Amino acid sequence: MRVFYRIILSGVLLIVLSACDKSDYTVENPDKEQMFHIINTAFLFEKYIEKGAEANFEMYNNEVIQPIYDDCFKDGEFLYMADEILHTAPTNLSNLKNNTELMKVRQQELNQLIEEALLKSAKLLPSDKDVTVCLVPATSSGIRLFTTGAGKIIIPYNEFIDDAFLKVSIAHEYHHSTWAEHNVHNETFTILDNLVFEGKAVMFEQLVYPEISTIPIEPTYNKDNWSKIEKDLNSIDFNRSLAIINGGNDLPALYGYSEGFKIVQAYLKQYPEKTPEEWTALSPTEIFRKGNYTEHYE
Repeated sequence: MRVFYRIILSGVLLIVLSACDKSDYTVENPDKEQMFHIINTAFLFEKYIEKGAEANFEMYNNEVIQPIYDDCFKDGEFLYMADEILHTAPTNLSNLKNNTELMKVRQQELNQLIEEALLKSAKLLPSDKDVTVCLVPATSSGIRLFTTGAGKIIIPYNEFIDDAFLKVSIAHEYHHSTWAEHNVHNETFTILDNLVFEGKAVMFEQLVYPEISTIPIEPTYNKDNWSKIEKDLNSIDFNRSLAIINGGNDLPALYGYSEGFKIVQAYLKQYPEKTPEEWTALSPTEIFRKGNYTEHYE
């Protein structure tokens, strides 16, 4: 394994980093021709925060977004996931400053945690594509990592993201990233597609970190809850899909993650010999039908 800090290794790279003030930590996957890049944007945000009341979107875009756009966002299949980061300049500078300082103080620790999660994930689900993980200071107390496309993982970081959650979430998003390499063809996604998409990632994170549990999996099969979503499985209503995935209102919290996981689990009980690489490539419809999932609700 070759691990190095770009900021001190090369004079050429040092010039690049001095020009854009982003810290780039790179890890080579010893098993594949694959590189992992971890970009910490704390120094970019510091310059923005220093402007105080003068801070505006143009300044934010020029000093924060543009230096990392190609690495973190360009050509992302799920670029809409980053709409808030890309199109809204942070205004809560006090909160932003606290999270930026935390990213600086914990930079080495965060690099090591992310590196571990990426290497463990890549052993179970190999890929030749380089992966970039971009750390940005969160502007709220919410906890939500996401993938903007193949090879692009975003971490809006704050004090509420503990080490265990960070590692398992990297595994989850690595699965999304790897899936996107071969399975996005500009088609619309049904609610079933989205359930299985998240279910595969939850299954994968549990394989990578079986000792860590962050998604509540409902062990029973509640017919009342299922009846609220079954008729919508073939719908392409994105808002309804989000409502089911996140849960709330008349559904348990994170209901879609749990139900998606159980759909994948049912399939793997029928076909336990399948590897993560094999079941990742399967269509949601095949997993749903061959797992005989609806039998649980008869």
